[in-house]
Amino acid sequence: MSKLEETIMKFNLGRRALIAAAVATMCVSAPIIAQAEEVVESIHFVIPGGAGGGWDGTARGTGEALTAAGLVGSASYENMSGGGGGKAIAFMIENAESNHGTLMVNSTPIVIRSLTGVFPQSFRDLTLIAGTIGDYAAIVVGKDSPINSMADLLAAFDADPSGTAVGGGSVPGGLDHLVAALVMEAAGKDALGVKYIPYDAGGKAMAALLSGEIAALSTGFSEAVDLAAAGEVKIIGVTADERVDAAPDAQTMQEQGIDTTFVNWRGFFGVPGLPEDKVAAYQDAIAQMYDTAEWEEVRARNGWVNIHNPGADFQAFLEEQETIIGDLMKKLGFL
Repeated sequence: MSKLEETIMKFNLGRRALIAAAVATMCVSAPIIAQAEEVVESIHFVIPGGAGGGWDGTARGTGEALTAAGLVGSASYENMSGGGGGKAIAFMIENAESNHGTLMVNSTPIVIRSLTGVFPQSFRDLTLIAGTIGDYAAIVVGKDSPINSMADLLAAFDADPSGTAVGGGSVPGGLDHLVAALVMEAAGKDALGVKYIPYDAGGKAMAALLSGEIAALSTGFSEAVDLAAAGEVKIIGVTADERVDAAPDAQTMQEQGIDTTFVNWRGFFGVPGLPEDKVAAYQDAIAQMYDTAEWEEVRARNGWVNIHNPGADFQAFLEEQETIIGDLMKKLGFL
């Protein structure tokens, strides 16, 4: 077994253990509550990317569930694209005193982009509230594409590598690029030979796919589900251990002989120096959210996995991921 294969296996085992722990927690959780009491008066969600991306969907879905369940009085949203997410992080840091009612959504890219120096800050510069969900990755093609499976995509890549561009809603070396590289490497291809085209957030990347600008798209599973259900795109591979209920016809990578899995966490951060009572209130609202029918509706609709890592657990998880992903990116030549 090569060093790269060992690293990928370690990464995948970590993800599987995390999901198993989350499922175990779900199994012993309290019954769904009939009526929640308001915990937080209002939350303003800062979203580091454009509309239609995974961050956007996570913030709006979480706000929808929290308000519908009565745990939060009202929710507002602000898309703040720029700098690979760095603009939103800088905003949180530079305006800390006046934004105690603001939470920023983020995910694996906050680790990746800090490692690569896209922005100088890291998760350590913010207040960690909680990791909340996991979203599998997917490889997607347009509805009229002659590509119908990963085997078809690999054949197209073999025939014309430069003409088989894969797009994503993140910078080169970012999450979507990393997932595409993982999949191609696991399929026995040269990951660095993949022509990757970056777009600003998942919505623009999906538009590029639909216009025929790229041959395939590396994206979050939840970003593709609705379009796949509407017949606008075809999901040709999912990085889950088994098929996901939200798109039962979409094959996993493993079913197609590509031995790789991946789940991208998403969670929420407050401004640095956020008072402890505010931190506790946010964490309490999120913890209670998991026991509501409103959250289950949002979660199931998006095909998310419940991964709840509040406070210190979130910190430990991010530090471990920083080490594992950093090693993986070095193996793939991204660092």
